[in-house]
Amino acid sequence: MGWLEIRLALPILLVLARRQSAGACGTSRCCFQDPPYLDTDSVSALGPRNLSCYRIFSAGASYECSWQYEGPSIGVSHFLRCCVSHGRCCHFAVGSATTLQFSDQDGVPVLRNVTFWVESRVRNTTETSPRISLQLYNLVKYDPPPRSHVQVSRQAGQLLLQWKIPDDQDGAEVQFQRRTAGSPWKLGHCGPQDDASFESCLGPLEKDAVQEFQLRRRRQLSSQAPEGPWSHWSDSVCVPAEILPPLKMNCSVELLRPNGRRWLTLQVQKPPQLPLTEGCLRDPGDTAEVTYHTSLHMLACPCQAKATKTWFLKERFNLSGAAYNVTVFPKNHFGPGLSHSCLIPAEDHTDPGALNISVGAQGTTMHWAGQDQATTYCIETQPHGHGRSRPTCNLMAPVAGTVTHSWSPSEAMDQEGCYRLTIFATSHPEKPTSWSTVLSTYHFWGNALEAGTPEHVTVKKHGADSVLVHWAESVLSSCPGILKGHTVSYWHEGSSQATEHAVNATETQAILHGLWPGVNYIVRVRADTAVGPGPWSERKKFIIEVQVSVLSILLASLGSFVSVLILGVLGYFSLNRAVRCLCPPLPTPYASTAVAFPSSQGKQVWQWTEPVSFPEEASPQEDVVVETFWDKGEGAGLDTWTLELTKIIPEDQAKARGSSKQDSLAEGHPLLLTRPNASPRLGGLSTPKLDGQEY
Repeated sequence: MGWLEIRLALPILLVLARRQSAGACGTSRCCFQDPPYLDTDSVSALGPRNLSCYRIFSAGASYECSWQYEGPSIGVSHFLRCCVSHGRCCHFAVGSATTLQFSDQDGVPVLRNVTFWVESRVRNTTETSPRISLQLYNLVKYDPPPRSHVQVSRQAGQLLLQWKIPDDQDGAEVQFQRRTAGSPWKLGHCGPQDDASFESCLGPLEKDAVQEFQLRRRRQLSSQAPEGPWSHWSDSVCVPAEILPPLKMNCSVELLRPNGRRWLTLQVQKPPQLPLTEGCLRDPGDTAEVTYHTSLHMLACPCQAKATKTWFLKERFNLSGAAYNVTVFPKNHFGPGLSHSCLIPAEDHTDPGALNISVGAQGTTMHWAGQDQATTYCIETQPHGHGRSRPTCNLMAPVAGTVTHSWSPSEAMDQEGCYRLTIFATSHPEKPTSWSTVLSTYHFWGNALEAGTPEHVTVKKHGADSVLVHWAESVLSSCPGILKGHTVSYWHEGSSQATEHAVNATETQAILHGLWPGVNYIVRVRADTAVGPGPWSERKKFIIEVQVSVLSILLASLGSFVSVLILGVLGYFSLNRAVRCLCPPLPTPYASTAVAFPSSQGKQVWQWTEPVSFPEEASPQEDVVVETFWDKGEGAGLDTWTLELTKIIPEDQAKARGSSKQDSLAEGHPLLLTRPNASPRLGGLSTPKLDGQEY
């Protein structure tokens, strides 16, 4: 019975001994006793895997083993097993952790090959990882670069990440992983590291997205073969977008107040923030931060100590009446982005009465009432009309009472022209926002009277009794407050009394009314300046010619033409009537039957008796031959009657005889013989008979 009891109690004693030994191994040292469970392996696909053991470089003589576990995490217990040669093994009870650190004093050989594996105990089952054999001291796990040591910059359109190599950790292989908001990680290789002091990575830049980068390193042999595990991933490095979205800004400036200052207000509309990844949301760091800045540059008084100042976004300024350039811009790790600027022009308000200017042989002198004894003055002289040309300025130390400033032409004004004189004051010259405007006016350097003399005076006809007088602009017209106006004087030749016409300073022409046509006039122009009236221009003579209207010329021409036409018609009819009266038509024998010749009398001789009443001597009797020709187509014969002139009788007797003859003719004594279709010819001249015409 005793032996049987011993055999039954022995297994129980062994289990209790194991439990007691396991309790004795509860320290951090490797326990060289059997684990408190039976060695039964599971064939499940779950369990520990990817075991890695190495020396931690930054921890001196510390070592670490890490692994991954897939399976139920509740109630799981991990045991790291370690065996050296000759079957001598030990184990570390880790619990639910997947990482264990130990030193070379914990019973694990580090200079000899050691076999490691992990056993995970859950629900009375044991799952085992693959075994690895290694020499712990030679397998070194490098450290990732600290985020604070990583420098982010741009190089040739790419992202450059650079950091200093940790001590005694050179010859490493480097990788990175990156992602943007809403996208997975992307793995990248940094390539060979040739620098002995720095390691670097080149990665892509995103123009409009924030990126999250992580880095890791591992030891690499000279043969480019890896020797050691990868370090864990570094803390996230957030890289801003390459191009920052633009902002919008409006500027509004108030009028200059009596104290010489005015308010400038900026209305800045920031763009929406770009989305961030989870790591950048937790800790974006300095590299992903976007800030907004305001830069103010005083364009006046360039001789001051500091004319530009930049703040974090500031939207309201109390400034002087000088010209300023205000710029608002975003800025990230890569530098400033697209900016928006406003040019604040100088206040054009002038107060010439408060500034006393005198010009002498030694130069120009200004006098004005001073302010506080600690006030510094800036006297600025700038050519008017030259845009944003660099002004000339002089700083004056604080003085009490009336302030006097003098300069010679060679110092400030080297040429004749219009200049703007402005005086600024401040108690803090180092601050560009502390200046205020004291006085501002315009001054013409040179002989203003001669410079304002009108030139190129011309006169053009404007109306029937008016002319337009025009002249060229003078240099005084562009100098505010210097030219007060123009005076146009005119008179007609031979008169000692002139008429003057006032014209505004902005006008370069005048209309003269009430002039007489055909009269010679003389006109001249002068400029009236702030220092007095200037000299007259050259005299210009003109005359308004008397001109007849075109309508009157047309009417006169038409009347002349009608008159000539009427006179011509009247003359024609009058001449015809006069001709009929003076030259009556001769009788036509052919048309009369008073004289007829018998056909048998082809030729007869008629004798005319010399009239007894004629006192002249009678001429010898001659025969008058009357020849009559008849045209007969191909040549007609000729019949000739010869009339013998016997006697010429007086007119009264001839009339008596004529009547008796007419009676005798009426009684049927023909004088001429007629032949049908015959044309008589008298004296060798023939008169053809036309159809329907009678003679």
